[in-house]
Amino acid sequence: MAAESPRKTTEPRSKTLSIHVVTWNVASAAPPLDLSDLLQLNKDNLNLDMYVIGLQEMNCGIMSLLSDTAFEDPWSSFFMDVLSPLSFVKVSSVRMQGLLLLFFAKHQHLPFVQILSTKSTPTGLFGYWGNKGGVNICLKLYGYYISIVNCHLPPHMANNDQRLEHFDRILEMQNFEGRDIPNILDHDLILWFGDMNFRIDDFGLHFVRESIKNRRYSDLWEKDQLSIAKRHDPLLREFQEGPLLFPPTYKFDKNSNNYDTSEKKRKPAWTDRILWRLKRQPQANPQTQRPPAPHFFLSLRSYVSHMMYCVSDHKPVTSTFDLELKPLVSTPPITLMPEGLWTMENDMLISYSLTPDFPSSPWDWIGLYKVGLRHINDYVSYVWVRDNQVSFSDGLSQVYFNTSDIPETEGQFLLCYYSNNLHSVVGISKPFKIQPGSFLAEDPLGESQPHI
Repeated sequence: MAAESPRKTTEPRSKTLSIHVVTWNVASAAPPLDLSDLLQLNKDNLNLDMYVIGLQEMNCGIMSLLSDTAFEDPWSSFFMDVLSPLSFVKVSSVRMQGLLLLFFAKHQHLPFVQILSTKSTPTGLFGYWGNKGGVNICLKLYGYYISIVNCHLPPHMANNDQRLEHFDRILEMQNFEGRDIPNILDHDLILWFGDMNFRIDDFGLHFVRESIKNRRYSDLWEKDQLSIAKRHDPLLREFQEGPLLFPPTYKFDKNSNNYDTSEKKRKPAWTDRILWRLKRQPQANPQTQRPPAPHFFLSLRSYVSHMMYCVSDHKPVTSTFDLELKPLVSTPPITLMPEGLWTMENDMLISYSLTPDFPSSPWDWIGLYKVGLRHINDYVSYVWVRDNQVSFSDGLSQVYFNTSDIPETEGQFLLCYYSNNLHSVVGISKPFKIQPGSFLAEDPLGESQPHI
């Protein structure tokens, strides 16, 4: 395959990415059999691009943690099993005891997702215990900085001040000293969600339950502790939230849709929340014309709870967002081109070109994947770029794959180039097939010819 013509510098078009955010305190439960409603798989023409999934109170007993260290935890495996056939790849994850944060993206977006940092911030037991706190994934998406935070704040009605202190502490700890990453408040987007444990003040149990029964949720909003805190805290006020048009998501009897019938009879509350914050824009000067900012806009498509799931005393909450942006990066750092016809009888050749400013490393590698890969380590085979390089000229390099390392299997394949310096996939090929060894047959002149 000949090298592609030089890239033309054209103004990148705006694109809209659909992002589905899930938060759920699963109360140590195993995944239910069907999560189609939670993941919106039953919605036609939804065309999601990314999933952001945050769980709290996963089973974190000693045996469970040891097992999850050696193998994927049951929830991560379940989500990968469901999403990988739909071309979603687990790009990053971070876990702290019962807190888990997962980020999935369609494979065509991988070269434009750079994972910058993952971080855990414990706030339990004076900051030494991770039963409460937050986990964070910091990334660049098409050149924009995005931080994703999944948190679990202190419980109980009387601990509202402590909840706000923990929120502030988690925010303050998202610093990236010594790295070329801006402060989290200068990121273009923050997605912050989890079991925030905010309760409904003042109103009695009977009034709250009657309001829920009659779907008069607005009667309860003014006493929601998070809503009250936002009225008094300028920074917290910058975090937006959709309208609470669904029933409070806590506390339910397990395996039912009944609010707490135990002796404690806890008052229902919207403990499970999804917030977002767009980067603060500088104030316009009336004397000077403000230059146009890069195009970056988030709109909320839905904010709902899912009452059908009963394995926990919390109901899960999801938001679907449309992120409209003009890419700051529109060309992948690496362009991969499988050469010629790939068969199981010959070493396979890959050509690739790279942008002039790409920070290559001797530890970069190219992985061969079956379409439907679960995560970046789910390769069929791989080669170290420097070790297997056979030629280099005019910005075009070639490496070879030894077919003896590749199991003979049907289906479509992808190539991904992984950058050791950027800790991310920076190039991906189009899907292609590898023909089995019997694919070649002798023609009447004795030459091997492919069957078409």
